[in-house]
Amino acid sequence: MRRKFVTRTKAEILELHEELFDKIWYNRYWNRILSGDTAAPEIEERAAIAALIIEAKYGKENLLWNDFEWGMLNGKLSAIRWMTGDEWEESLDT
Repeated sequence: MRRKFVTRTKAEILELHEELFDKIWYNRYWNRILSGDTAAPEIEERAAIAALIIEAKYGKENLLWNDFEWGMLNGKLSAIRWMTGDEWEESLDT
């Protein structure tokens, strides 16, 4: 049986892009903090505020993943960015 393909709206794609970007950025932020790799104080302050906003938006309990789930999130973001015009090599910048 042939599968019927449904095209998502641009708004749906962009909404998911924002969510994936936020979650991946949040995870990279905490990995950087836990590794002790910090930036200038004013940058760290803005990053900490951004992390709190993301926690409030999605719930802290929804921002933790295992390695497989982490890979899936990155793959989804990469695919969305490719569909919206990025090259594969540039599709995971956050």
